[in-house]
Amino acid sequence: MKNIIIINGPNLNLLGKREPDIYGDITFEEFFDDLKDIYSGEVQLSYYQSNVEGELINKIQEVGFSYHGILLNAGGYTHTSVALRDAIAAVKTPVIEVHISNIYAREEFRQHSLISAVCKGVISGFGLESYVLALDSFL
Repeated sequence: MKNIIIINGPNLNLLGKREPDIYGDITFEEFFDDLKDIYSGEVQLSYYQSNVEGELINKIQEVGFSYHGILLNAGGYTHTSVALRDAIAAVKTPVIEVHISNIYAREEFRQHSLISAVCKGVISGFGLESYVLALDSFL
């Protein structure tokens, strides 16, 4: 069975409350429970969220040599973190960059990702379904 982790960055702990017109009205924990039910028996899913850049880097390094896949929604760090990019490049586990909103239809500063070039792929703009699409790519 494959081990896959979803790692969410800053402010994604506020899903369900934060800008529901952009990010939806359910919490990530509710969505994650549904994912675990849907993929039960196919994949061992785990979830980690932090608002702290260094903690995200530590988690990538912790799982980046033993897991089969990482789904990473780096939030605002997508556009600013060279250190996060370096962590992704340093590990062997493939990483898929995930975004709930279409970052290319938003503010100009959100349209540039520092991490895309070191990720296996990018999925953006399908709401929480973006995670499902990324997960399916590993199965």
